[in-house]
Amino acid sequence: MRSSLVLIAMVLSSSLAAQSPTHISAEDERLRTDWADMQRYRDDNLRLGPPGPGEQRIVFMGNSITEQWAMLDSAFFAGRPYVDRGISGQTTPQMLVRFRQDVIDLHPAVVVILGGVNDIAENTGPTTLGTIFGNIVSMAELARANGITVVLSSVLPASSFRWRPELEPAPKIVALNTMIRQYALDHHLVFVEYYAAMADGRGGLKRDFTADGVHPTLAGYRVMEPLVQIAIAQALASPARVGR
Repeated sequence: MRSSLVLIAMVLSSSLAAQSPTHISAEDERLRTDWADMQRYRDDNLRLGPPGPGEQRIVFMGNSITEQWAMLDSAFFAGRPYVDRGISGQTTPQMLVRFRQDVIDLHPAVVVILGGVNDIAENTGPTTLGTIFGNIVSMAELARANGITVVLSSVLPASSFRWRPELEPAPKIVALNTMIRQYALDHHLVFVEYYAAMADGRGGLKRDFTADGVHPTLAGYRVMEPLVQIAIAQALASPARVGR
Protein backbone atom coordinates (compact mmCIF):
# COMPACT_ATOMS: atom_id res chain seq x y z
CA MET A 1 0.00 0.00 0.00
CA ARG A 2 2.80 2.38 0.92
CA SER A 3 4.63 1.73 -2.36
CA SER A 4 1.42 2.47 -4.28
CA LEU A 5 1.01 5.81 -2.52
CA VAL A 6 4.61 6.70 -3.26
CA LEU A 7 4.08 5.87 -6.95
CA ILE A 8 0.92 8.02 -7.12
CA ALA A 9 2.76 10.93 -5.48
CA MET A 10 5.59 10.64 -7.98
CA VAL A 11 3.15 10.67 -10.93
CA LEU A 12 1.31 13.72 -9.57
CA SER A 13 4.60 15.53 -8.96
CA SER A 14 5.76 14.80 -12.49
CA SER A 15 2.46 16.03 -13.93
CA LEU A 16 2.61 19.29 -11.98
CA ALA A 17 6.19 19.86 -13.03
CA ALA A 18 5.24 19.41 -16.68
CA GLN A 19 2.64 22.16 -16.25
CA SER A 20 4.92 24.57 -14.42
CA PRO A 21 5.92 27.87 -16.06
CA THR A 22 9.49 26.64 -16.54
CA HIS A 23 8.19 23.99 -18.94
CA ILE A 24 6.01 26.35 -21.04
CA SER A 25 7.57 27.40 -24.33
CA ALA A 26 8.06 31.06 -25.10
CA GLU A 27 5.44 30.85 -27.86
CA ASP A 28 2.91 29.13 -25.60
CA GLU A 29 3.52 31.76 -22.95
CA ARG A 30 2.99 34.56 -25.47
CA LEU A 31 -0.26 32.99 -26.67
CA ARG A 32 -1.39 32.68 -23.07
CA THR A 33 -0.58 36.27 -22.09
CA ASP A 34 -0.85 38.10 -25.44
CA TRP A 35 -2.98 35.94 -27.73
CA ALA A 36 -3.42 38.64 -30.39
CA ASP A 37 0.26 39.70 -30.20
CA MET A 38 -0.57 43.27 -29.27
CA GLN A 39 3.05 43.89 -28.32
CA ARG A 40 4.30 43.16 -31.85
CA TYR A 41 3.72 46.69 -33.18
CA ARG A 42 3.06 48.64 -29.98
CA ASP A 43 6.39 50.49 -29.98
CA ASP A 44 6.36 50.94 -33.75
CA ASN A 45 2.96 52.56 -33.53
CA LEU A 46 4.18 55.00 -30.91
CA ARG A 47 7.17 55.94 -33.06
CA LEU A 48 4.99 56.31 -36.14
CA GLY A 49 2.74 58.95 -34.64
CA PRO A 50 -0.21 60.57 -36.42
CA PRO A 51 -0.24 61.21 -40.18
CA GLY A 52 1.49 64.39 -41.31
CA PRO A 53 -0.35 67.28 -42.98
CA GLY A 54 -1.91 66.08 -46.20
CA GLU A 55 -0.72 62.50 -45.65
CA GLN A 56 -3.17 59.80 -46.75
CA ARG A 57 -1.86 56.86 -44.77
CA ILE A 58 -2.63 53.32 -45.92
CA VAL A 59 -2.48 50.43 -43.43
CA PHE A 60 -2.09 46.86 -44.68
CA MET A 61 -3.70 44.56 -42.12
CA GLY A 62 -3.10 40.83 -42.34
CA ASN A 63 -1.07 37.74 -41.60
CA SER A 64 2.30 36.45 -42.85
CA ILE A 65 1.40 37.19 -46.47
CA THR A 66 1.15 40.85 -45.51
CA GLU A 67 4.08 40.79 -43.08
CA GLN A 68 6.46 39.25 -45.62
CA TRP A 69 5.39 41.70 -48.30
CA ALA A 70 7.41 44.52 -46.75
CA MET A 71 10.31 42.15 -46.15
CA LEU A 72 10.54 40.78 -49.70
CA ASP A 73 9.77 44.03 -51.52
CA SER A 74 10.65 46.91 -49.21
CA ALA A 75 10.91 49.18 -52.25
CA PHE A 76 7.15 48.92 -52.71
CA PHE A 77 6.61 50.48 -49.28
CA ALA A 78 9.51 52.94 -49.37
CA GLY A 79 8.54 56.51 -50.11
CA ARG A 80 4.83 55.75 -49.84
CA PRO A 81 2.55 56.29 -46.84
CA TYR A 82 2.11 52.51 -46.57
CA VAL A 83 2.18 50.87 -43.13
CA ASP A 84 2.53 47.09 -42.89
CA ARG A 85 0.74 45.52 -39.92
CA GLY A 86 0.82 41.85 -40.81
CA ILE A 87 1.66 39.17 -38.26
CA SER A 88 2.71 35.67 -39.27
CA GLY A 89 0.28 32.88 -38.47
CA GLN A 90 -2.58 35.09 -37.39
CA THR A 91 -6.25 34.30 -37.85
CA THR A 92 -9.05 36.84 -38.26
CA PRO A 93 -10.12 36.82 -34.58
CA GLN A 94 -6.57 37.78 -33.61
CA MET A 95 -6.56 40.50 -36.26
CA LEU A 96 -9.90 41.77 -34.98
CA VAL A 97 -8.62 42.01 -31.39
CA ARG A 98 -5.68 44.20 -32.41
CA PHE A 99 -7.56 46.16 -35.09
CA ARG A 100 -8.03 49.24 -32.93
CA GLN A 101 -4.39 49.47 -31.90
CA ASP A 102 -2.84 48.58 -35.25
CA VAL A 103 -5.30 50.29 -37.60
CA ILE A 104 -7.82 52.70 -36.08
CA ASP A 105 -5.38 54.44 -33.74
CA LEU A 106 -3.01 55.06 -36.67
CA HIS A 107 -5.68 57.22 -38.38
CA PRO A 108 -5.22 55.93 -41.91
CA ALA A 109 -7.24 57.11 -44.88
CA VAL A 110 -7.54 53.51 -46.11
CA VAL A 111 -7.09 50.03 -44.67
CA VAL A 112 -6.37 47.02 -46.88
CA ILE A 113 -7.63 43.88 -45.12
CA LEU A 114 -6.27 40.48 -46.17
CA GLY A 115 -6.97 37.50 -43.93
CA GLY A 116 -8.68 34.16 -43.61
CA VAL A 117 -6.26 31.56 -44.92
CA ASN A 118 -4.90 30.74 -41.46
CA ASP A 119 -8.45 30.34 -40.14
CA ILE A 120 -9.05 27.76 -42.87
CA ALA A 121 -5.78 26.12 -41.76
CA GLU A 122 -7.25 26.04 -38.23
CA ASN A 123 -4.27 27.84 -36.70
CA THR A 124 -6.38 28.83 -33.69
CA GLY A 125 -8.70 25.85 -33.84
CA PRO A 126 -11.59 24.66 -35.99
CA THR A 127 -13.92 27.37 -37.23
CA THR A 128 -16.57 28.02 -39.87
CA LEU A 129 -16.58 30.14 -42.99
CA GLY A 130 -19.37 32.18 -41.45
CA THR A 131 -17.23 33.01 -38.44
CA ILE A 132 -14.24 33.97 -40.61
CA PHE A 133 -16.43 36.13 -42.80
CA GLY A 134 -18.02 37.72 -39.71
CA ASN A 135 -14.61 38.72 -38.35
CA ILE A 136 -13.69 40.35 -41.67
CA VAL A 137 -17.03 42.19 -41.71
CA SER A 138 -16.45 43.36 -38.13
CA MET A 139 -13.08 44.83 -39.10
CA ALA A 140 -14.68 46.58 -42.07
CA GLU A 141 -17.46 47.97 -39.89
CA LEU A 142 -15.01 49.21 -37.27
CA ALA A 143 -12.98 50.95 -39.95
CA ARG A 144 -15.99 52.62 -41.55
CA ALA A 145 -17.32 53.74 -38.16
CA ASN A 146 -14.01 55.53 -37.65
CA GLY A 147 -13.90 57.25 -41.03
CA ILE A 148 -11.47 54.79 -42.65
CA THR A 149 -12.16 53.66 -46.21
CA VAL A 150 -11.96 49.88 -46.63
CA VAL A 151 -10.33 47.72 -49.29
CA LEU A 152 -11.26 44.06 -48.91
CA SER A 153 -8.95 41.46 -50.44
CA SER A 154 -9.59 38.03 -51.87
CA VAL A 155 -7.76 35.26 -50.06
CA LEU A 156 -4.87 33.94 -52.13
CA PRO A 157 -5.28 30.44 -53.59
CA ALA A 158 -3.88 27.44 -51.74
CA SER A 159 -4.47 23.79 -52.57
CA SER A 160 -2.76 22.42 -49.45
CA PHE A 161 -0.96 23.40 -46.25
CA ARG A 162 2.37 21.78 -45.46
CA TRP A 163 1.71 22.13 -41.74
CA ARG A 164 -1.84 20.69 -42.07
CA PRO A 165 -1.68 18.24 -44.99
CA GLU A 166 -4.96 16.56 -44.05
CA LEU A 167 -6.95 19.69 -44.88
CA GLU A 168 -8.35 20.59 -48.31
CA PRO A 169 -8.46 24.40 -48.34
CA ALA A 170 -9.10 25.17 -52.00
CA PRO A 171 -12.94 24.96 -52.07
CA LYS A 172 -13.22 26.82 -48.76
CA ILE A 173 -11.07 29.66 -50.07
CA VAL A 174 -13.28 29.95 -53.16
CA ALA A 175 -16.41 30.03 -51.00
CA LEU A 176 -14.95 32.61 -48.60
CA ASN A 177 -13.88 34.84 -51.48
CA THR A 178 -17.40 34.70 -52.89
CA MET A 179 -18.76 35.91 -49.55
CA ILE A 180 -16.21 38.73 -49.26
CA ARG A 181 -16.72 39.86 -52.85
CA GLN A 182 -20.50 39.96 -52.46
CA TYR A 183 -20.24 41.90 -49.20
CA ALA A 184 -17.98 44.47 -50.85
CA LEU A 185 -20.46 44.80 -53.73
CA ASP A 186 -23.46 45.14 -51.41
CA HIS A 187 -21.76 47.78 -49.24
CA HIS A 188 -19.96 49.72 -51.98
CA LEU A 189 -16.49 48.77 -50.81
CA VAL A 190 -13.45 48.29 -52.99
CA PHE A 191 -12.52 44.65 -53.57
CA VAL A 192 -9.07 43.64 -54.82
CA GLU A 193 -9.02 40.37 -56.76
CA TYR A 194 -5.70 38.64 -56.17
CA TYR A 195 -7.09 35.13 -56.51
CA ALA A 196 -7.94 35.16 -60.22
CA ALA A 197 -4.55 36.61 -61.15
CA MET A 198 -2.58 34.04 -59.14
CA ALA A 199 -4.53 30.76 -59.27
CA ASP A 200 -3.16 27.81 -61.22
CA GLY A 201 -6.54 26.39 -62.28
CA ARG A 202 -6.50 23.71 -59.57
CA GLY A 203 -7.10 25.98 -56.60
CA GLY A 204 -3.44 26.55 -55.83
CA LEU A 205 -0.93 29.31 -56.38
CA LYS A 206 0.93 29.26 -59.69
CA ARG A 207 4.41 27.78 -59.24
CA ASP A 208 6.03 30.95 -60.52
CA PHE A 209 4.48 32.90 -57.64
CA THR A 210 5.29 30.72 -54.60
CA ALA A 211 7.90 28.47 -53.05
CA ASP A 212 5.67 26.74 -50.49
CA GLY A 213 2.19 26.86 -52.01
CA VAL A 214 0.90 29.52 -49.62
CA HIS A 215 3.22 32.53 -49.47
CA PRO A 216 4.05 34.65 -52.52
CA THR A 217 7.59 35.02 -53.76
CA LEU A 218 8.79 38.39 -54.97
CA ALA A 219 7.29 37.52 -58.36
CA GLY A 220 3.96 36.90 -56.67
CA TYR A 221 4.02 40.22 -54.84
CA ARG A 222 4.87 41.95 -58.10
CA VAL A 223 1.55 40.64 -59.45
CA MET A 224 -0.32 41.85 -56.36
CA GLU A 225 1.18 45.33 -56.23
CA PRO A 226 -0.46 46.97 -59.26
CA LEU A 227 -3.77 45.39 -58.28
CA VAL A 228 -3.71 46.83 -54.78
CA GLN A 229 -2.49 50.22 -56.02
CA ILE A 230 -5.51 50.44 -58.31
CA ALA A 231 -7.75 49.45 -55.41
CA ILE A 232 -6.18 52.07 -53.12
CA ALA A 233 -6.64 54.76 -55.77
CA GLN A 234 -10.29 53.78 -56.10
CA ALA A 235 -10.75 53.90 -52.33
CA LEU A 236 -9.14 57.34 -52.06
CA ALA A 237 -11.36 58.61 -54.89
CA SER A 238 -14.58 57.17 -53.47
CA PRO A 239 -17.35 59.72 -52.78
CA ALA A 240 -17.26 58.97 -49.05
CA ARG A 241 -13.51 59.66 -48.90
CA VAL A 242 -13.61 62.78 -51.07
CA GLY A 243 -16.27 64.27 -48.85
CA ARG A 244 -14.14 64.03 -45.71
